[in-house]
Amino acid sequence: MSVSDVPAATIMPPAGDGKSAAVSKGGLASARPKASEIRDALEQEIVTNARTAGERLDEQAIARRFAVSRTPVREAINQLASAGLIEQLPNRGAFVRQVGLGELVEMFEVMAELEGMAGRLAARRAAPQALAALQAALVACSAAAAQQDTDAYYYENERFHHAIYDACGNAFLAAEAKRLHMRLKAYRRLQLRVSQRMKQSLQEHERIVAAIAAGDGETAERELRAHIAVQGERFADLVASVGAAAR
Repeated sequence: MSVSDVPAATIMPPAGDGKSAAVSKGGLASARPKASEIRDALEQEIVTNARTAGERLDEQAIARRFAVSRTPVREAINQLASAGLIEQLPNRGAFVRQVGLGELVEMFEVMAELEGMAGRLAARRAAPQALAALQAALVACSAAAAQQDTDAYYYENERFHHAIYDACGNAFLAAEAKRLHMRLKAYRRLQLRVSQRMKQSLQEHERIVAAIAAGDGETAERELRAHIAVQGERFADLVASVGAAAR
């Protein structure tokens, strides 16, 4: 798989009047659903504090900015609500929600356990096609890392983790892991911008795939827990990345 096969996007926060559009590379805007493109742009603005807690999202203004109807805007807002980034109030609209550091740490703790379990089960149950999908996702992550493209890596990292969930053979676990992954994905994106984090992440991915391919559930579980957990130095990185976004 070549680097050109890896989807990539650079989402720019709004300048001045806050009406800048998402900038895409490699034809991403046409390749990805418009609602997802809008969601990604708004998501990035929220986690970098370009949109502040309590700010109301104006559907009409967002629709004008992206030159779309209000339907994909509503879809994007619903996705952001599912991710816990905004709050929808009856007869009032959608407002940016403040996510506290303590809440983030708690979610990462649960995510580490879910991912660890998924990895352990995948090592025991992964079908050949599921293992091939996981290995292909690793190749795509490697290509993005080689280009130092954190946005491309962000999308391929999501694909990588979803491949593990799909390989675990437990539909309920996969659904819960995907739901929480959606809530944390914006903050994982910030973490990738910490110095050397993308390189470290790829090395961790390689060890995870090796363990799953070898049928070593104990190692796969341990590696995935460590990969996700925010403790020690990783906790400091999370605090730093969230703090930098706020400045």
